[in-house]
Amino acid sequence: MKLDVSQASQPKALADKKEVVLKALETLVGKTGAGNDFLGWVDWPEQYDKNEYARIKDAAMRIREEVEALVVIGIGGSYLGARAVIEALSPSYDRKGPEILFAGNHLSAQEMAELLAYLRGKRFAINVISKSGTTTEPAIAFRHCKALLEETVGKEKAKSLIFATTDRARGALKTLADSEGYETFVVPDDIGGRFTVLTAVGLLPIACAGIDTDALFEGARRMRSIALQSDFEKNPALQYAASRLAQMDAGKSIEILVCYEPKMRYMQEWWKQLAGESEGKDGKGLFPASVGNTTDLHSLGQWIQEGPRIHFETVLWFDEAVNDVKIPGDAENLDGLNYLAGKTMHYVNEQAMLATKKAHVDGGVPNHLLRFERLDAEQIGELLYFFEVVIGVSGYAAGVNPFNQPGVEYYKKNMFHLLGKPGFETLA
Repeated sequence: MKLDVSQASQPKALADKKEVVLKALETLVGKTGAGNDFLGWVDWPEQYDKNEYARIKDAAMRIREEVEALVVIGIGGSYLGARAVIEALSPSYDRKGPEILFAGNHLSAQEMAELLAYLRGKRFAINVISKSGTTTEPAIAFRHCKALLEETVGKEKAKSLIFATTDRARGALKTLADSEGYETFVVPDDIGGRFTVLTAVGLLPIACAGIDTDALFEGARRMRSIALQSDFEKNPALQYAASRLAQMDAGKSIEILVCYEPKMRYMQEWWKQLAGESEGKDGKGLFPASVGNTTDLHSLGQWIQEGPRIHFETVLWFDEAVNDVKIPGDAENLDGLNYLAGKTMHYVNEQAMLATKKAHVDGGVPNHLLRFERLDAEQIGELLYFFEVVIGVSGYAAGVNPFNQPGVEYYKKNMFHLLGKPGFETLA
Protein backbone atom coordinates (compact mmCIF):
# COMPACT_ATOMS: atom_id res chain seq x y z
CA MET A 1 0.00 0.00 0.00
CA LYS A 2 1.19 3.52 -0.80
CA LEU A 3 -0.13 6.74 0.69
CA ASP A 4 0.11 10.21 -0.85
CA VAL A 5 -0.92 13.07 1.43
CA SER A 6 0.88 15.78 -0.55
CA GLN A 7 -2.39 17.17 -1.95
CA ALA A 8 -4.06 17.21 1.45
CA SER A 9 -1.64 18.43 4.11
CA GLN A 10 1.55 20.43 3.97
CA PRO A 11 4.69 18.98 5.62
CA LYS A 12 4.47 21.50 8.47
CA ALA A 13 0.87 20.48 9.25
CA LEU A 14 1.97 16.84 9.42
CA ALA A 15 4.99 17.70 11.56
CA ASP A 16 2.75 19.57 13.98
CA LYS A 17 0.70 16.40 14.52
CA LYS A 18 3.60 13.95 14.63
CA GLU A 19 4.02 13.81 18.39
CA VAL A 20 0.32 13.54 19.16
CA VAL A 21 -0.18 10.55 16.82
CA LEU A 22 2.99 8.88 18.07
CA LYS A 23 1.65 9.25 21.61
CA ALA A 24 -1.73 7.88 20.50
CA LEU A 25 -0.04 4.86 18.90
CA GLU A 26 1.89 4.26 22.12
CA THR A 27 -1.40 4.36 24.03
CA LEU A 28 -2.99 1.95 21.55
CA VAL A 29 -0.17 -0.59 21.52
CA GLY A 30 0.47 -0.29 25.25
CA LYS A 31 -3.26 -0.64 25.97
CA THR A 32 -3.17 2.17 28.50
CA GLY A 33 -6.02 4.35 27.23
CA ALA A 34 -9.80 4.43 27.58
CA GLY A 35 -11.46 1.35 26.14
CA ASN A 36 -8.29 -0.72 26.51
CA ASP A 37 -10.37 -3.81 27.31
CA PHE A 38 -11.47 -3.79 23.64
CA LEU A 39 -8.05 -3.89 22.01
CA GLY A 40 -7.84 -7.59 21.25
CA TRP A 41 -7.95 -6.79 17.52
CA VAL A 42 -4.51 -5.16 17.67
CA ASP A 43 -2.71 -8.51 18.05
CA TRP A 44 -5.41 -10.70 16.52
CA PRO A 45 -3.69 -11.30 13.14
CA GLU A 46 -0.87 -13.00 15.05
CA GLN A 47 -2.71 -14.37 18.07
CA TYR A 48 -6.08 -15.55 16.75
CA ASP A 49 -7.58 -18.79 18.04
CA LYS A 50 -6.08 -21.40 15.69
CA ASN A 51 -8.39 -24.20 16.87
CA GLU A 52 -11.53 -22.16 16.30
CA TYR A 53 -10.18 -21.02 12.94
CA ALA A 54 -9.89 -24.67 11.89
CA ARG A 55 -13.49 -25.26 13.01
CA ILE A 56 -14.63 -22.25 10.99
CA LYS A 57 -13.02 -23.68 7.86
CA ASP A 58 -14.57 -27.07 8.49
CA ALA A 59 -18.04 -25.63 9.05
CA ALA A 60 -17.73 -23.48 5.93
CA MET A 61 -16.83 -26.54 3.85
CA ARG A 62 -19.86 -28.41 5.14
CA ILE A 63 -22.16 -25.45 4.51
CA ARG A 64 -20.82 -25.01 0.98
CA GLU A 65 -21.49 -28.68 0.22
CA GLU A 66 -24.95 -28.89 1.74
CA VAL A 67 -26.98 -25.75 1.05
CA GLU A 68 -27.95 -23.32 -1.68
CA ALA A 69 -27.94 -20.27 0.58
CA LEU A 70 -26.52 -19.08 3.89
CA VAL A 71 -28.55 -16.45 5.73
CA VAL A 72 -26.22 -14.25 7.80
CA ILE A 73 -28.21 -12.56 10.56
CA GLY A 74 -26.58 -9.59 12.27
CA ILE A 75 -26.46 -5.82 12.38
CA GLY A 76 -23.65 -3.23 12.41
CA GLY A 77 -20.29 -4.84 13.03
CA SER A 78 -21.95 -8.24 13.11
CA TYR A 79 -22.47 -8.18 9.36
CA LEU A 80 -20.85 -5.17 7.68
CA GLY A 81 -17.28 -6.51 7.72
CA ALA A 82 -18.29 -9.86 6.25
CA ARG A 83 -20.48 -8.24 3.61
CA ALA A 84 -17.74 -5.77 2.72
CA VAL A 85 -15.17 -8.50 2.12
CA ILE A 86 -17.59 -10.79 0.29
CA GLU A 87 -18.82 -8.05 -2.04
CA ALA A 88 -15.28 -6.83 -2.70
CA LEU A 89 -13.81 -10.24 -3.54
CA SER A 90 -16.66 -12.22 -5.11
CA PRO A 91 -17.72 -12.19 -8.77
CA SER A 92 -20.61 -9.81 -9.30
CA TYR A 93 -22.63 -12.02 -11.65
CA ASP A 94 -21.51 -15.66 -11.47
CA ARG A 95 -20.76 -16.72 -7.92
CA LYS A 96 -19.93 -20.31 -7.02
CA GLY A 97 -21.13 -22.03 -3.89
CA PRO A 98 -24.04 -20.98 -1.68
CA GLU A 99 -25.62 -17.57 -2.04
CA ILE A 100 -24.79 -15.40 0.96
CA LEU A 101 -27.86 -13.48 2.08
CA PHE A 102 -27.94 -10.86 4.84
CA ALA A 103 -30.81 -10.31 7.25
CA GLY A 104 -31.41 -8.78 10.66
CA ASN A 105 -29.93 -5.40 9.74
CA HIS A 106 -33.26 -3.55 9.41
CA LEU A 107 -36.88 -3.61 10.56
CA SER A 108 -38.51 -3.57 7.13
CA ALA A 109 -41.53 -5.85 6.87
CA GLN A 110 -41.33 -5.77 3.07
CA GLU A 111 -37.71 -6.96 3.01
CA MET A 112 -38.38 -9.72 5.52
CA ALA A 113 -41.45 -10.96 3.67
CA GLU A 114 -39.52 -11.07 0.39
CA LEU A 115 -36.60 -12.91 1.99
CA LEU A 116 -38.85 -15.57 3.51
CA ALA A 117 -40.67 -16.04 0.20
CA TYR A 118 -37.31 -16.37 -1.58
CA LEU A 119 -36.04 -18.97 0.92
CA ARG A 120 -39.15 -21.12 0.81
CA GLY A 121 -38.29 -24.36 -0.97
CA LYS A 122 -34.54 -23.70 -0.86
CA ARG A 123 -31.90 -25.59 1.09
CA PHE A 124 -30.49 -22.98 3.42
CA ALA A 125 -28.47 -22.59 6.62
CA ILE A 126 -28.39 -19.78 9.16
CA ASN A 127 -25.45 -18.01 10.79
CA VAL A 128 -26.91 -15.83 13.55
CA ILE A 129 -24.42 -13.35 14.99
CA SER A 130 -25.09 -11.52 18.23
CA LYS A 131 -23.09 -11.08 21.41
CA SER A 132 -26.24 -11.06 23.52
CA GLY A 133 -28.94 -12.54 21.33
CA THR A 134 -31.36 -9.79 22.35
CA THR A 135 -30.59 -7.03 19.82
CA THR A 136 -33.97 -6.26 18.28
CA GLU A 137 -33.30 -6.45 14.53
CA PRO A 138 -31.32 -9.71 14.39
CA ALA A 139 -33.46 -11.35 17.09
CA ILE A 140 -36.64 -10.74 15.08
CA ALA A 141 -35.00 -11.95 11.86
CA PHE A 142 -33.73 -15.08 13.59
CA ARG A 143 -37.22 -15.90 14.85
CA HIS A 144 -38.58 -15.73 11.31
CA CYS A 145 -35.75 -17.62 9.60
CA LYS A 146 -35.49 -20.28 12.31
CA ALA A 147 -39.23 -20.96 12.10
CA LEU A 148 -39.07 -21.33 8.31
CA LEU A 149 -36.02 -23.61 8.49
CA GLU A 150 -37.67 -25.86 11.08
CA GLU A 151 -40.85 -25.95 9.00
CA THR A 152 -38.81 -26.89 5.91
CA VAL A 153 -36.46 -29.59 7.24
CA GLY A 154 -37.80 -30.39 10.71
CA LYS A 155 -36.57 -29.24 14.09
CA GLU A 156 -33.87 -31.89 14.47
CA LYS A 157 -32.29 -31.33 11.07
CA ALA A 158 -32.53 -27.57 11.52
CA LYS A 159 -30.22 -27.81 14.53
CA SER A 160 -27.35 -28.91 12.28
CA LEU A 161 -28.01 -26.02 9.90
CA ILE A 162 -27.95 -23.22 12.48
CA PHE A 163 -24.59 -21.75 13.50
CA ALA A 164 -24.45 -19.22 16.33
CA THR A 165 -21.62 -16.70 16.68
CA THR A 166 -22.04 -15.28 20.14
CA ASP A 167 -20.56 -14.81 23.60
CA ARG A 168 -18.27 -17.54 24.86
CA ALA A 169 -20.21 -18.26 28.05
CA ARG A 170 -23.38 -16.21 28.55
CA GLY A 171 -26.30 -14.43 26.95
CA ALA A 172 -29.63 -15.40 25.46
CA LEU A 173 -28.22 -16.71 22.19
CA LYS A 174 -25.52 -18.75 23.92
CA THR A 175 -28.13 -20.27 26.20
CA LEU A 176 -30.37 -21.16 23.26
CA ALA A 177 -27.49 -22.57 21.22
CA ASP A 178 -26.37 -24.80 24.08
CA SER A 179 -29.88 -26.08 24.77
CA GLU A 180 -30.62 -26.75 21.09
CA GLY A 181 -27.19 -28.09 20.17
CA TYR A 182 -26.24 -25.47 17.56
CA GLU A 183 -22.58 -25.28 16.65
CA THR A 184 -21.18 -22.10 18.19
CA PHE A 185 -18.34 -19.71 17.46
CA VAL A 186 -17.04 -16.94 19.68
CA VAL A 187 -17.37 -13.17 19.61
CA PRO A 188 -14.22 -12.30 21.58
CA ASP A 189 -14.80 -10.37 24.79
CA ASP A 190 -11.98 -7.96 24.02
CA ILE A 191 -12.95 -7.00 20.44
CA GLY A 192 -15.81 -4.58 19.77
CA GLY A 193 -18.27 -5.30 16.95
CA ARG A 194 -16.89 -2.93 14.33
CA PHE A 195 -13.40 -4.45 14.73
CA THR A 196 -14.48 -8.11 14.49
CA VAL A 197 -14.23 -8.78 10.76
CA LEU A 198 -11.22 -11.12 11.16
CA THR A 199 -12.85 -13.06 14.01
CA ALA A 200 -15.53 -15.74 13.64
CA VAL A 201 -18.03 -12.89 13.20
CA GLY A 202 -16.71 -12.19 9.72
CA LEU A 203 -14.71 -15.28 8.89
CA LEU A 204 -17.50 -17.88 8.78
CA PRO A 205 -19.60 -16.03 6.16
CA ILE A 206 -16.43 -15.02 4.28
CA ALA A 207 -15.18 -18.62 4.17
CA CYS A 208 -18.63 -19.83 3.08
CA ALA A 209 -18.33 -17.44 0.13
CA GLY A 210 -15.17 -19.28 -0.93
CA ILE A 211 -12.77 -16.43 -0.14
CA ASP A 212 -9.18 -17.19 0.90
CA THR A 213 -9.19 -16.32 4.61
CA ASP A 214 -5.53 -17.29 4.97
CA ALA A 215 -4.68 -14.52 2.51
CA LEU A 216 -6.76 -12.03 4.50
CA PHE A 217 -4.73 -12.83 7.60
CA GLU A 218 -1.48 -12.59 5.65
CA GLY A 219 -2.37 -9.09 4.47
CA ALA A 220 -3.43 -8.02 7.97
CA ARG A 221 -0.17 -9.35 9.44
CA ARG A 222 1.86 -7.48 6.84
CA MET A 223 0.05 -4.22 7.58
CA ARG A 224 0.38 -4.79 11.33
CA SER A 225 4.17 -4.85 10.99
CA ILE A 226 3.99 -1.50 9.19
CA ALA A 227 1.22 0.31 11.06
CA LEU A 228 2.46 -0.39 14.60
CA GLN A 229 6.02 0.86 14.08
CA SER A 230 7.00 4.12 15.77
CA ASP A 231 8.92 5.53 12.79
CA PHE A 232 6.54 8.25 11.60
CA GLU A 233 8.25 8.63 8.22
CA LYS A 234 7.77 4.91 7.45
CA ASN A 235 4.28 4.54 8.88
CA PRO A 236 1.44 5.48 6.48
CA ALA A 237 -1.19 4.89 9.17
CA LEU A 238 0.38 7.57 11.39
CA GLN A 239 0.80 9.97 8.46
CA TYR A 240 -2.82 9.54 7.42
CA ALA A 241 -4.06 9.96 11.00
CA ALA A 242 -1.95 13.11 11.32
CA SER A 243 -3.35 14.51 8.09
CA ARG A 244 -6.93 13.81 9.18
CA LEU A 245 -6.28 15.72 12.40
CA ALA A 246 -4.77 18.59 10.41
CA GLN A 247 -7.88 18.71 8.24
CA MET A 248 -10.06 19.02 11.34
CA ASP A 249 -7.87 21.84 12.61
CA ALA A 250 -8.40 23.54 9.25
CA GLY A 251 -12.16 23.44 9.77
CA LYS A 252 -13.06 20.35 7.77
CA SER A 253 -15.93 18.33 9.23
CA ILE A 254 -16.60 15.70 6.52
CA GLU A 255 -14.34 12.99 5.14
CA ILE A 256 -15.47 11.42 1.88
CA LEU A 257 -14.11 7.97 1.06
CA VAL A 258 -13.95 7.70 -2.73
CA CYS A 259 -13.81 4.38 -4.60
CA TYR A 260 -13.75 3.70 -8.32
CA GLU A 261 -14.73 0.04 -8.01
CA PRO A 262 -18.44 -0.75 -7.47
CA LYS A 263 -17.38 -3.85 -5.54
CA MET A 264 -16.12 -1.59 -2.76
CA ARG A 265 -19.52 -0.16 -1.87
CA TYR A 266 -19.95 -2.20 1.30
CA MET A 267 -16.33 -1.66 2.27
CA GLN A 268 -17.22 2.02 2.33
CA GLU A 269 -20.21 1.20 4.54
CA TRP A 270 -17.96 -0.77 6.91
CA TRP A 271 -15.54 2.17 7.03
CA LYS A 272 -18.36 4.59 7.79
CA GLN A 273 -19.38 2.58 10.85
CA LEU A 274 -15.76 2.15 11.92
CA ALA A 275 -15.05 5.88 11.73
CA GLY A 276 -18.43 7.25 12.80
CA GLU A 277 -19.00 5.01 15.80
CA SER A 278 -15.39 5.32 16.96
CA GLU A 279 -14.83 9.07 16.58
CA GLY A 280 -18.28 10.65 16.76
CA LYS A 281 -18.65 11.50 20.43
CA ASP A 282 -18.06 14.32 22.92
CA GLY A 283 -18.95 16.81 20.18
CA LYS A 284 -16.00 15.63 18.08
CA GLY A 285 -15.37 13.54 14.99
CA LEU A 286 -15.46 13.81 11.23
CA PHE A 287 -18.69 12.86 9.49
CA PRO A 288 -17.81 9.83 7.31
CA ALA A 289 -19.37 9.92 3.85
CA SER A 290 -18.68 8.00 0.66
CA VAL A 291 -19.07 8.18 -3.10
CA GLY A 292 -18.68 5.59 -5.82
CA ASN A 293 -17.08 7.12 -8.87
CA THR A 294 -17.36 7.62 -11.71
CA THR A 295 -21.08 7.02 -11.04
CA ASP A 296 -21.45 9.71 -8.38
CA LEU A 297 -19.60 12.31 -10.43
CA HIS A 298 -22.92 12.59 -12.24
CA SER A 299 -24.85 13.27 -9.02
CA LEU A 300 -22.68 14.47 -6.12
CA GLY A 301 -19.73 15.70 -8.14
CA GLN A 302 -21.13 19.22 -8.44
CA TRP A 303 -21.49 19.59 -4.65
CA ILE A 304 -18.00 18.24 -4.02
CA GLN A 305 -16.48 20.55 -6.61
CA GLU A 306 -18.27 23.78 -5.78
CA GLY A 307 -20.21 23.32 -2.54
CA PRO A 308 -19.12 24.57 0.89
CA ARG A 309 -15.45 23.87 1.67
CA ILE A 310 -16.18 21.66 4.70
CA HIS A 311 -14.87 18.37 3.37
CA PHE A 312 -11.82 16.49 2.19
CA GLU A 313 -11.47 13.24 0.25
CA THR A 314 -9.61 9.97 0.67
CA VAL A 315 -9.36 8.09 -2.62
CA LEU A 316 -8.90 4.31 -2.70
CA TRP A 317 -7.29 3.01 -5.88
CA PHE A 318 -6.15 -0.42 -7.05
CA ASP A 319 -3.19 -0.23 -9.43
CA GLU A 320 -3.91 -3.49 -11.26
CA ALA A 321 -7.23 -4.76 -12.55
CA VAL A 322 -7.67 -8.44 -11.72
CA ASN A 323 -9.72 -8.63 -14.89
CA ASP A 324 -9.49 -6.02 -17.62
CA VAL A 325 -11.07 -5.50 -21.03
CA LYS A 326 -10.00 -3.48 -24.05
CA ILE A 327 -12.32 -0.99 -25.65
CA PRO A 328 -13.23 -2.14 -29.18
CA GLY A 329 -13.11 0.02 -32.28
CA ASP A 330 -16.17 0.82 -34.35
CA ALA A 331 -16.18 1.48 -38.09
CA GLU A 332 -18.90 4.14 -37.89
CA ASN A 333 -17.49 5.84 -34.77
CA LEU A 334 -20.84 7.53 -34.15
CA ASP A 335 -20.08 7.91 -30.45
CA GLY A 336 -16.69 9.46 -31.22
CA LEU A 337 -14.84 7.02 -28.99
CA ASN A 338 -12.42 5.49 -31.47
CA TYR A 339 -9.65 7.53 -29.87
CA LEU A 340 -10.00 5.09 -26.97
CA ALA A 341 -10.02 1.94 -29.12
CA GLY A 342 -7.43 -0.55 -27.88
CA LYS A 343 -7.08 1.07 -24.47
CA THR A 344 -8.19 -0.83 -21.41
CA MET A 345 -11.13 0.19 -19.25
CA HIS A 346 -8.87 0.20 -16.20
CA TYR A 347 -6.62 2.75 -17.90
CA VAL A 348 -9.61 4.97 -18.71
CA ASN A 349 -10.90 4.61 -15.15
CA GLU A 350 -7.51 5.66 -13.77
CA GLN A 351 -7.40 8.75 -15.95
CA ALA A 352 -10.87 9.64 -14.72
CA MET A 353 -9.65 9.25 -11.13
CA LEU A 354 -6.58 11.43 -11.72
CA ALA A 355 -8.57 14.06 -13.59
CA THR A 356 -11.23 14.22 -10.87
CA LYS A 357 -8.65 14.40 -8.11
CA LYS A 358 -6.90 17.31 -9.84
CA ALA A 359 -10.19 19.14 -10.40
CA HIS A 360 -11.15 18.78 -6.76
CA VAL A 361 -7.72 19.80 -5.46
CA ASP A 362 -7.73 22.81 -7.78
CA GLY A 363 -11.18 23.62 -6.41
CA GLY A 364 -9.92 23.63 -2.83
CA VAL A 365 -10.79 20.08 -1.76
CA PRO A 366 -7.83 18.36 -0.04
CA ASN A 367 -7.21 14.81 -1.26
CA HIS A 368 -5.44 11.75 0.14
CA LEU A 369 -4.61 8.90 -2.26
CA LEU A 370 -4.37 5.33 -0.97
CA ARG A 371 -2.99 2.96 -3.61
CA PHE A 372 -3.23 -0.80 -3.26
CA GLU A 373 -1.70 -3.28 -5.70
CA ARG A 374 -4.87 -5.10 -6.72
CA LEU A 375 -8.30 -6.04 -5.44
CA ASP A 376 -7.47 -9.39 -3.84
CA ALA A 377 -7.70 -10.99 -0.40
CA GLU A 378 -4.22 -10.02 0.80
CA GLN A 379 -4.71 -6.38 -0.13
CA ILE A 380 -8.12 -6.30 1.51
CA GLY A 381 -6.56 -7.75 4.66
CA GLU A 382 -4.06 -4.89 4.57
CA LEU A 383 -6.82 -2.34 4.06
CA LEU A 384 -8.93 -3.61 6.97
CA TYR A 385 -6.11 -3.51 9.48
CA PHE A 386 -4.82 -0.18 8.16
CA PHE A 387 -8.13 1.57 8.74
CA GLU A 388 -8.57 -0.01 12.17
CA VAL A 389 -5.21 1.36 13.33
CA VAL A 390 -5.85 4.78 11.76
CA ILE A 391 -9.20 5.13 13.50
CA GLY A 392 -7.83 3.94 16.85
CA VAL A 393 -4.93 6.39 16.65
CA SER A 394 -7.13 9.23 15.39
CA GLY A 395 -9.62 8.73 18.20
CA TYR A 396 -7.02 8.75 20.94
CA ALA A 397 -5.26 11.73 19.37
CA ALA A 398 -8.56 13.63 19.28
CA GLY A 399 -9.17 12.89 22.95
CA VAL A 400 -12.06 10.43 22.70
CA ASN A 401 -12.50 6.76 23.57
CA PRO A 402 -12.57 5.10 20.11
CA PHE A 403 -13.88 1.82 21.47
CA ASN A 404 -17.23 2.64 23.05
CA GLN A 405 -20.52 3.82 21.58
CA PRO A 406 -22.65 5.26 24.38
CA GLY A 407 -24.79 7.31 22.03
CA VAL A 408 -26.47 4.31 20.41
CA GLU A 409 -28.28 3.51 23.65
CA TYR A 410 -30.48 6.62 23.49
CA TYR A 411 -32.63 5.55 20.56
CA LYS A 412 -32.90 2.01 21.95
CA LYS A 413 -34.41 3.24 25.21
CA ASN A 414 -36.96 5.35 23.34
CA MET A 415 -37.84 2.47 21.00
CA PHE A 416 -38.25 0.00 23.87
CA HIS A 417 -40.55 2.51 25.61
CA LEU A 418 -42.72 2.97 22.54
CA LEU A 419 -42.90 -0.79 21.95
CA GLY A 420 -43.88 -1.45 25.56
CA LYS A 421 -40.88 -3.54 26.56
CA PRO A 422 -41.03 -4.44 30.28
CA GLY A 423 -38.77 -2.18 32.32
CA PHE A 424 -39.08 0.73 29.90
CA GLU A 425 -42.54 2.00 30.89
CA THR A 426 -41.20 5.53 31.31
CA LEU A 427 -38.52 7.45 29.45
CA ALA A 428 -35.36 8.42 31.29
